[in-house]
Amino acid sequence: MMNFVFVLLAYLMAAVAAAPQFTRPNLPDRPFVAILRDERQDQGDGAFNYVFEAANGIRESRVGYPGSKGQTNMQGSYRFPLDDGTFAEVRFVADEFGFRAESPLLPTPHPLPAHAVEQIRVAEEQRRRGIQF
Repeated sequence: MMNFVFVLLAYLMAAVAAAPQFTRPNLPDRPFVAILRDERQDQGDGAFNYVFEAANGIRESRVGYPGSKGQTNMQGSYRFPLDDGTFAEVRFVADEFGFRAESPLLPTPHPLPAHAVEQIRVAEEQRRRGIQF
């Protein structure tokens, strides 16, 4: 779920950065953010390349290619600035095996306690010997 939130946040930030930069009545002024790069290539068969970069450090790149079940597989990365001046960066793959993201900012599960690891080992040994419950 957190991966989806990060992806959604990145898309929203990219959309905001790509929006026309002008002031509107009754809204606070926003600083101008130059778009440094916006390259898109679509081969029409599910294969594509996409690169976006803004002057404030927002960046996204993605490559798509046809998957084995008719879907478009993707891999890429995106980054955006954090309040402390550093950048959040996420690398991802989306394919037949689902969406997988990697980033030092993403939470990771706690390691299993030793007794749980031992129970899993015993269960695997029982399965190998044909024991079923």
